[in-house]
This record gives sequence, structure tokens and C-alpha cells, in this order.
Amino acid sequence: MQTSLLNNNDSSSATDTSQSIIGNTPAATQDMFTKLLVAQIQNQDPLEPTDPSQFINQLTQLSQTESLQNLSALTSSNASVLQSMQVIALGAQVGSDVMASSTSVTLGGDKVSGSFTLANSSSKTTLALTGTDGVEHDVSFGAVAPGTVPFTLDPAALGLAPGTYTMALQTSSSEKPGIDIGGRLQSVRLSAAGSVVLTVSNLGTVSPSAITAFNGQPAAQASSL
Repeated sequence: MQTSLLNNNDSSSATDTSQSIIGNTPAATQDMFTKLLVAQIQNQDPLEPTDPSQFINQLTQLSQTESLQNLSALTSSNASVLQSMQVIALGAQVGSDVMASSTSVTLGGDKVSGSFTLANSSSKTTLALTGTDGVEHDVSFGAVAPGTVPFTLDPAALGLAPGTYTMALQTSSSEKPGIDIGGRLQSVRLSAAGSVVLTVSNLGTVSPSAITAFNGQPAAQASSL
């Protein structure tokens, strides 16, 4: 009978404790765990008490969990601050000419500058431009020495209609370097997901990590400021 009364008290006390800690605010998280621990001590079987080392382990786990939560909150806060600073810094560069790594380029009527860097010499180097119609247009650079190779795409001279073209560089050394395209930084904004998105002429939207160089504002624009 005594055992039955003890079990009933345990159940009632545990229920009251669980109900009292439901709905606590995040600021009371530590208090919630403390109440759970106290309830566990109060409702242990007096004939088979819990090893005290288990309570110490639970307190240690609580401390570690709380530290991880604080670290996570601090990291999230720092990331938000850094992102805001990045938007402000990039916003100050709107109107500047930049170079960005890309696998496509949007051509209109104006010439577009670009560059690529080779680690080895290439006796035959070709830039393949493929339009949305699937037709490939080859731009030959001939023999190229190692280093940075600047180039200019002239849509009129190449007979390229306005549109977006994917780019692929073919070399005799089988090297496949990245291609940088020049454009003007037109806007900086935050996407719905919270990431920073840049709009660059000749490229469309790109991520900040795609920018390889800031070349400053055009001379005419800079002189008018």
C-alpha cells in the first residue's frame, strides 16, 4: 500500500511540475531545467536512490547545452552585423566597373571586356559562345602565353545577336581556366533568403563572391562627383 501511495504522489508531483514549466520563455530555460532536475530528485525511489554522479552529469550537459545556445545566438548576431556591413560597403561601389567570374555573358550592342588566366601556354585557344538557340560561335585567340589574357567581345564584328551566351574556353593544354567579364555594378540588395545579391551589367545577378576586381568609377562619372 505504501508503494502505491508513493507512486501516486510521484505521478501527481511530476504532472504538476511538467505543467508548471510548460510555456516558459527562452529566458527561463535554465530555470526550466533546474525544476526538472529538482522534480527528478524529489520523485526518485527512496529504496533505490539515483547515483549522485548522474545528477552531476545532467548539470554538466545543461551547462554545455546553454553554452552552445549562447554561442549560436552570438554567431547569428555577428553574421547579421557582417552582412549589413557588406551591403553598406558594396552599396558604396554602385556605379563602379567590376570584373566578375561567370560562365555566361549577356551581349547587346556594346563591346564587352573580359579576361582569363592560363598557367601553361596554349598553341590553340578558343572561346566558345553558345546562344539560347544552341548555336555555337567560336572566338579564336590563337597561341597564348601563360598569364592573364585580356580580350574584347564585339557583338557587331562577331555577328552575334543580342542575348545571353554561355562561355567555355578551350585550350590545347586541356586547361580550363575561369573567365572574368567586365560590367558595371548597378545595384546591391538582399534576397528573400537573406543573401546579398548584386546586379552587374553584361552579367545579370551575381553573388559577391563572384566579384574578382573593382576597377573604380568611370572617369566621366568620377569627375562629376
